[in-house]
Amino acid sequence: MSFKAQFGGSFRKDDLERAKKSKHWKGKSFQNLIETTMDFSFSGMYKLMKDNRLVKTTKGPKENIPVLAFDKEAWEADVDQRAKFIWYGHSVLLIQLAGKNILVDPMFGQDASPIAPITTSRFSAGMREAMHNLPEIDLICLTHDHYDHLDYDSIRYFFGTVKHWLVPLGVGRHLENWGLPADNIEEVDWWDSTRYFDIKITFTPSRHFSGRGLLDRAKSLWGGFIFQWEEVSIYHSGDGGYGPHFKEIGEEYGPFDLMFVECGQYYEQWANIHMYPEESVQAALDAKAKMAFPIHWGGFSLAPHTWTDPIERFLKAAIEENLMALHPEIGQIVNLSNPPEAKRWWENIK
Repeated sequence: MSFKAQFGGSFRKDDLERAKKSKHWKGKSFQNLIETTMDFSFSGMYKLMKDNRLVKTTKGPKENIPVLAFDKEAWEADVDQRAKFIWYGHSVLLIQLAGKNILVDPMFGQDASPIAPITTSRFSAGMREAMHNLPEIDLICLTHDHYDHLDYDSIRYFFGTVKHWLVPLGVGRHLENWGLPADNIEEVDWWDSTRYFDIKITFTPSRHFSGRGLLDRAKSLWGGFIFQWEEVSIYHSGDGGYGPHFKEIGEEYGPFDLMFVECGQYYEQWANIHMYPEESVQAALDAKAKMAFPIHWGGFSLAPHTWTDPIERFLKAAIEENLMALHPEIGQIVNLSNPPEAKRWWENIK
């Protein structure tokens, strides 16, 4: 039953009617703003397997990446100040803004491939304990429905305690299928803005795709979020390849105090849907970010590159472009008004 539930909800008649109202729905599915392709040829699959073998021993750390214990006193201090956040590896983020605790893509599970014949194990153990020690969550935001972002067991944990869920158009059906009341779910289209108390939240396009099974590819939207409160502005890129949308977002909503930018799980065969680190830096520059924090790494190995390649290449490019980069430890509290000293913590992990 758990395996079957992982797929989420089927695409319903009501979902289709809502999708048809979006200008991004093109006949049978949602489409990216520009042409976006991937290579699924036989020769491409052979090359992928070959490249995976080349980095087999370095795709992940040999030892567990520790997760810093949650410091409740530090988290609750100065809640009316600019903003703070904690990264829990890959794309899991806890953000405090306007005194509200916002959880983005709460994938605390140990396997990013729960329906695959082989597992994709997390680099950090003890994520379940980290999830249990979180403060009270006010709002959960989901960028899209892929398994490394939308985890069945993690999501179910927050049912009954989190009253408001902000999700892309079409993702609500999964949550409803798993037992969350529809009244708790707010679905948004690209460029939609909504308010959560004093926080303005805008759902932005990204260059990616969605789907949890064989029959629901691109049947829900994918994207990123802009969080604005008083003088604070934060942009989360969501998953996706490089494109002109970053400049458009920068011109319309920038500059940003901080950008969480996708950086990791890239490969030549899917270069249109995941950015190389140098592109991630360029995306942050396009979006007019004052500081950038690369995410989508440090959690799982989903592509044939070493596990530290994303952060090393990102920092090199950021230095060349004079972009301030953050790279906290997993579980570390980062206060935007006083960012911590930058440490290359991954160099101490074997």
